[in-house]
Amino acid sequence: MGRKVTYWVVTGLLALSALFVGVNYLWGSQPVQTFAHLGYPQQLRVLLGIAKLLGGIALIVPGLPTLREWAYAGFTFAWIAAAAAHYLAKDGAVAFFPLVLLILLFVSYLTKLASQRLAVRAGALAAKPLCSSPKKAL
Repeated sequence: MGRKVTYWVVTGLLALSALFVGVNYLWGSQPVQTFAHLGYPQQLRVLLGIAKLLGGIALIVPGLPTLREWAYAGFTFAWIAAAAAHYLAKDGAVAFFPLVLLILLFVSYLTKLASQRLAVRAGALAAKPLCSSPKKAL
């Protein structure tokens, strides 16, 4: 029961954060200044805003395990890049906030419920023959 509660609390916080940031990236004025300060084009802000909205939704909507995996990967890449960008811009403690989100993302990923994991068949990775009938010897 504790694992389930941990998963939903952490994932819910991450999803709400992603939805809030996505809306802010698309319609807020502060991200425009931040992206300019970091030297990024405004088109990236719009792209990340849309991606964060969709990723936040994918984290909490049931029945989309593959899309959820892509959301986890996307947030990982985005937050590593954000931490590096803020560090290189010498923004001080701001550079560590994406790393805190990344730790929460790992907690969410590691406490995922079994029903939300991608199904991997035991023989899926085994090499399969190109044809089903054995070749005849000459």
